[in-house]
Amino acid sequence: MASWDWQLYCTDMVTEEIAPKCFGAPGYETYLDAMIRGWGWTMFVSIAGLLVALVAGSLIGVLRTVPNRKLAMFGESWTELFRNIPLIVQLFVWYHVIPRLFPVLDLPPSVLVVIAIGLFTSSRIAEQVKAGILTLPKGQRYAGQALGLTLPQTYRHVLLPMAFRIVIPPLTSESMNIVKNSAVAFAVSIPDLAQFSLQASEQSSFVQIFLPVTILYFVSAYAINRVAKVIEWYVRVPGILGAK
Repeated sequence: MASWDWQLYCTDMVTEEIAPKCFGAPGYETYLDAMIRGWGWTMFVSIAGLLVALVAGSLIGVLRTVPNRKLAMFGESWTELFRNIPLIVQLFVWYHVIPRLFPVLDLPPSVLVVIAIGLFTSSRIAEQVKAGILTLPKGQRYAGQALGLTLPQTYRHVLLPMAFRIVIPPLTSESMNIVKNSAVAFAVSIPDLAQFSLQASEQSSFVQIFLPVTILYFVSAYAINRVAKVIEWYVRVPGILGAK
């Protein structure tokens, strides 16, 4: 087994010279600099995409359960549209097609990637929110309306608080998946971890590049898993939903 060359991470990616400092040396971009920057882009795309997915997915999930048939059909159409087109195709549509159809938008590439990943994931979250709401007894909806609550108030104060508690485990999986799915951003030259690993591996060791990148992906997804577990414990309802 070849020895591990730690100096690689302090080497400038352009000149292949050893930098005065491994991280943040003026005038140099070391492999470590580029890796940390790529990790930052990965987390930005993941977190921003997750926020888009949670907002859009929750709204669409609610629409799919309302009594209004047109709104329910819109929600169903949205889910089927974004769920049945591969993520990489949706990414190219947002990056190459939408700017040509609507040049006035002039959105940065990173925003287009966030929208693509967010809307793709929203279809999956919408499915989970719908399932969470339909899992609840119908009597809860009727009880809310019997108390004089409007339909939006019934969703806000009665149905959604319980439905979101039920779907935390699948939402956790989607939150972890979005970190992994963010790797498609390399296809449109967003300098994320995947883009860094492909560029760096062309001029360096595959093992010393892909191993730390793999660990960073694992740590990022696992950290989201732990945060979700804390939220699940914090919002648990004693006696139900698996709470002790």
